[in-house]
Amino acid sequence: MASTLLKDYIFTSESVSEGHPDKLCDRISDTLVDAFLSIDPFARTAIETVATTDFVGIIGETRCSEDIPRADIDQLTREAIRDIGYEQEGFNWEKVQIDCRLHTQSADIAQGVDAAGEKDEGAGDQGIMFGYACRETEVLMPAPIFYAHNILHVLANDRHAGILSQLGPDAKSQVTLEYRDGVPVRVKSIVLSTQHNDSMSQSDVRELVKPYIERTLPEGWMCDDSELYINPTGRFVIGGPVGDSGLTGRKIIVDTYGGAAPHGGGAFSGKDPTKVDRSAAYAARYAAKNIVAAGYADKCLIQLSYAIGVSKPISVYVDTFGTGTVPETELVNALLKVLDLSPRAIRTHLKLNRPIYARTAAYGHFGRQPQEDGGFSWEKLDLVNDLQKILG
Repeated sequence: MASTLLKDYIFTSESVSEGHPDKLCDRISDTLVDAFLSIDPFARTAIETVATTDFVGIIGETRCSEDIPRADIDQLTREAIRDIGYEQEGFNWEKVQIDCRLHTQSADIAQGVDAAGEKDEGAGDQGIMFGYACRETEVLMPAPIFYAHNILHVLANDRHAGILSQLGPDAKSQVTLEYRDGVPVRVKSIVLSTQHNDSMSQSDVRELVKPYIERTLPEGWMCDDSELYINPTGRFVIGGPVGDSGLTGRKIIVDTYGGAAPHGGGAFSGKDPTKVDRSAAYAARYAAKNIVAAGYADKCLIQLSYAIGVSKPISVYVDTFGTGTVPETELVNALLKVLDLSPRAIRTHLKLNRPIYARTAAYGHFGRQPQEDGGFSWEKLDLVNDLQKILG
């Protein structure tokens, strides 16, 4: 995490594309989460995916009012792989072998989470979750991860549109920004590695992608040409699970704040919203974003902690890094008045028991636009007025 004491410094974040092997696995896991929630809004899922050459393995535990046939899981997996764009030798959506080993959720875990008698629904696991917001970008996200995501996203959009058919699905970016007086002012360096077809040279790729990088950045921010590293190994034809195995939940810093803020102990993808690894991290971002948007801090970090089977958070912590206009204790008290942080209340308030998760699997879970069907509901700013009524 960037030091709060430094005013002038350099900070770097990275992103990976939807075709990165780990992100491919996140996408498959979340596609299956959506499938179970489409059948049963109260389905439980803990789904892990692994991918390598010509193989996808799916393991984990589920509970649902209706079983999903293995043939349907196979089809959903192939559709996710096809949508990302894998039709290459060694990993083709039609030919890949899929082995599904999902089984029923543990009864011991279920009894801790389920409501019973006077007991409210508990957290699906113990753990700590963080949420963060700052004024570095319009979406109140740290600038390095915001631009790292955007570079890959615009390239992917034109690849899907057929405009960049020379590029493959696998890509990584890394953006290093210069900060002065705590504010990002320019790009110091950029690294972009993108899969490409065999006919392209390193200079061909550089010429193709440089305009995309330039247009994602604020005017005057582009780094010197000597600090722009495109496919620094010189060649990136073999990509995806053929080049490197993938696993669900292995890119958690990419999913959140790019290292500008802490991440809790758990990943998001593959988990239904009773798992506070996911839902409470969304709630913490929601709370931090609304505090910053309401004008009570320039940056805000929130930590929540839970115990498995317990319905209320064990602790709530707020840090505004000296930028707050009111004491952190007042922010905590106001937050607890406007937002119930029990697992059931988080799911209800943010309407999380819906099939809205496959879209979160790439380009970050935060800093996205709330969608009409409820996707990215944790990015809304509908707590601002309530906070201002309490805090003034």
